[in-house]
Amino acid sequence: MKNVTDRVSNPFGMTPDCERFVPGYGDANADFHVAGDHPGVHGGVETGVPFTGSDAGDRLLGALVRAGLLDAAGHEPDVASTFLSYLHMCVAEGDRLGEDGDPTPASYDDMERFFDAELRAIAAHVLLPVGARTTRHVLANYTARIADTEVDMDALHGTEIRGSGWLVVPIKDPAEWVDGDADRLVAGLDTLQSTDYRRESDLGRFIAGSDPYLVR
Repeated sequence: MKNVTDRVSNPFGMTPDCERFVPGYGDANADFHVAGDHPGVHGGVETGVPFTGSDAGDRLLGALVRAGLLDAAGHEPDVASTFLSYLHMCVAEGDRLGEDGDPTPASYDDMERFFDAELRAIAAHVLLPVGARTTRHVLANYTARIADTEVDMDALHGTEIRGSGWLVVPIKDPAEWVDGDADRLVAGLDTLQSTDYRRESDLGRFIAGSDPYLVR
């Protein structure tokens, strides 16, 4: 099933209860879903687009362009079957802001429903969680792995993990990248795209007509 919408920003009309938020952005029928932490970490507070307006975000988007997941970067990235979003789309302020500058645990819990709804609506084949917090959340909720308090992002960066209906490719926080991390991610994504990462089966032979019926 394909989503029928030509909206690139907030295609599903998510409206969280906060004064400012950075909604999902990209192709509603994306094969790749890149998910970051929150706007205060990965950018978008001023631009309204995930991973823009910050050095870390620019670094990540540049690597995604090299890997063919984006046609161009900038404040309004030219997406190519890719969707960008945040685990916590609200800008953390007021009651949502913790002492460390991140959203409070209660606010993360409240915003998780929006993240999950959008993730399942997009139904991308590959999830790319960015940073340790988002990676822990994705591994705990969308794979068979038991939730760990710590994840080794250096070891997981750019590697493939089989999930429950998804492939998961964790990405080390681009603010922490060192020489070789961008190249390693690009190489991993190039290798992934050379394989049958969609893992679809055509069941059209079992129904009337000649149209394919692809399922995951």
